[in-house]
Amino acid sequence: MPGSAAVEAEEEAAAGGRQPTASERRRMYRDLALSLRCGLRDAAAGFSFLRLRGLRALLRALRSAADADASTRLFRQSQALRDLQVVPVLFEHSLRRVQAESVVTVGQVLGIEPVKLKNPATDSEVALALRVLEGCCLLCQDCAAAAHRYNAVKVLLDILSTRGMREQRACLDTLLALMVASSENFMDFKEHDGLNKIVDLVQDTQRDDHVRLKCAEFLLLLSRSASEIGGATFFLSMQEDLKNVIGESCASFVCSANFFSSTQDSEATEPELSRHAKRVLDLLEGRLYDTVNPHKCSDLVGNNVA
Repeated sequence: MPGSAAVEAEEEAAAGGRQPTASERRRMYRDLALSLRCGLRDAAAGFSFLRLRGLRALLRALRSAADADASTRLFRQSQALRDLQVVPVLFEHSLRRVQAESVVTVGQVLGIEPVKLKNPATDSEVALALRVLEGCCLLCQDCAAAAHRYNAVKVLLDILSTRGMREQRACLDTLLALMVASSENFMDFKEHDGLNKIVDLVQDTQRDDHVRLKCAEFLLLLSRSASEIGGATFFLSMQEDLKNVIGESCASFVCSANFFSSTQDSEATEPELSRHAKRVLDLLEGRLYDTVNPHKCSDLVGNNVA
């Protein structure tokens, strides 16, 4: 399989306690470039089933790149080359807006120019494209910057409000990856009223409970990430935004839960995150009165940033 040699070369080097040699790096880069080119070719096709095949190939390439440090560095280098860039293909095809469909020209009507057929993106295709975008942003900050040029946050918020549960869950994960990797995307999220849109989903009792829980988890992770994105200023700004949208008591809990989950490994376990998210839902629905001191977030923000 293309790209597997990259991981094998890295594993062999690691087993020997050394860095990959120049020839091994060249081989790894060739394999990675081949995987990306094959995936991108299909991901730009006119038919959805071909684009799905291309997206799956790209996701495999990203997973291989994430498995080895040397491969991750090579992937970052590859995104400086236009013909290997993944983000433009995603937004020009699978994540493109329906309104952006090309208009039929006179030449096409007269048969002078070929008509380019393009199937609309299916739900599975959109969800998979979002996972590919998430992986790109986690591996390479330049991908998040490239996504910003395609107004990625607005596109994703539109998907969040119009698509199904599978796409919504992928959308929330991808939004976090975009904002953690780029403060510009975080500002876009604020500009497009993203916080209100997420809270609307949380408070919509007619919506699927899994989506509502995922949105509550998003609020917790976003609060925790705010100080990492822009320090104390970003965190305090996020805290004020949360107070305005979900109330002081619930906002205090969201901020404080962020610190309660922070240990030396700095990663909250999934059950712990889910437990906090369920409590956020209870607070928003008025089933639980929180005992967290409203001023605790401000007291702790200095420690978190430090």
